[in-house]
Amino acid sequence: MRRLAAVVILVLATLTACSDNKADDKADDKPQPIAWTKVDVGPAEPVTLTAYDNQLLVGLRHRGAKVVPELQLLDSTGKRTPITVKPNPASPYAFEAIWYSIAYDGKQLLALGGASGGAHSNTRWTVWTGTPQTGLVEQPQNFWTFGGQTAGDLFSAVRTPSGGALLGTWGGVQTGNDAMVWLPQSDGKWTRQDPTKTALQSTPSLLVGPGFGTTLGDSIVLVGSQVRLAPNTVAQEAAVWRSTKLNQGWTRIVLPDPGSRSQANTATCAKDCVISGYVDGQLAIWQLDASGAAKRLQGVPSIPVGDKDKLPPPIVDGDKVVQVVAQDNKVKVLTGRDGQWTVQDAQGPEGTVTDAVLMPNRKLYLIAGTSLWQTTLS
Repeated sequence: MRRLAAVVILVLATLTACSDNKADDKADDKPQPIAWTKVDVGPAEPVTLTAYDNQLLVGLRHRGAKVVPELQLLDSTGKRTPITVKPNPASPYAFEAIWYSIAYDGKQLLALGGASGGAHSNTRWTVWTGTPQTGLVEQPQNFWTFGGQTAGDLFSAVRTPSGGALLGTWGGVQTGNDAMVWLPQSDGKWTRQDPTKTALQSTPSLLVGPGFGTTLGDSIVLVGSQVRLAPNTVAQEAAVWRSTKLNQGWTRIVLPDPGSRSQANTATCAKDCVISGYVDGQLAIWQLDASGAAKRLQGVPSIPVGDKDKLPPPIVDGDKVVQVVAQDNKVKVLTGRDGQWTVQDAQGPEGTVTDAVLMPNRKLYLIAGTSLWQTTLS
């Protein structure tokens, strides 16, 4: 009996050791959290990030200042250089503007600002142009450029080799809202372009709904969703609108595997485009190549994303995609490619994540809550 008891104890000890080793192995397999460092941008709050080469433009909001919108340039060493922001005295909402989008092509700046005002607290839009050396100067527009009973929304400023554009929506030629492009005139005024009989126009059976814009070479790329209307049918599907050159040659591409309800929220385009959004309330990521062929990336971890959730543009890191998300105010970093993904927690940043960019020195910058953060990708 003593010999049998000794054998039993030995077996149990061996099993316990194996179980502990497996637990340790699982702990070792869990990706390590990413440590972030807060970046000092002074008393203002970061609201936009724009990168070109090794230059990072940080759009800021200084609530207590006479001129609320600010802009700083960060170089590769982290040195901050303020860029002058010059509102027009005849445009009171420019002094209160919050940056919605800032485009930079290495030479020219184009910025879109907005401030709530008027009896209905609608957004009063302002347009700014300039260079880092001369500063951003507001170009006052008349009320009807962005306002009126058929006014829609604006969301992006972009610059292509063929010129700049402002992107948004406007009351439809036939119904609903159309996607809208504003182009500059020689006198500094901006004019709406006619979307009639283009892919930007809504029809009684198809409503277009872009919400974010970027560029791919000479092309403008809009992402959002389309809503198909038919008897007993209302189907919302993630979609992309792409021009061949500035405001010419628009086509619409429905993104694959849209589920019962889907939306494309943001995009990053270089040689091709990576698009982030949701399908049936879960994070979804697509790739769109230069020919217009699209695919939905498989195996993306289940992260809840809803209509009101913010998604910063995806990061393209070689053959990998990096997507920063916030779940229950906790920041997570997804890294991977089609079918292979890892999820890492973030140490430091909390709150809503709104913008992210990767610089050539592999520093990843992120706006989370009311702060700017950085980490270095391995």
